[in-house]
Amino acid sequence: MERNLRKSRTGVVTSNKMNKTITVAIERKVMHPLYGKYLKKTRKLMAHDEKQEASIGDMVRIMETRPI
Repeated sequence: MERNLRKSRTGVVTSNKMNKTITVAIERKVMHPLYGKYLKKTRKLMAHDEKQEASIGDMVRIMETRPI
């Protein structure tokens, strides 16, 4: 998989209590199909943090990788 074809997401670190792993909350706005109001939808993803540098509240960019 080429590096430029991988999906990249930006989110906020919500947890760093695991060893070398962080939880990232990715927020997006979706319009309600009937009423037209924009709603916030949040998705939580786990990411690897080898040096354990990220702390709660940091803005990070994560990228997908091949299955390990």
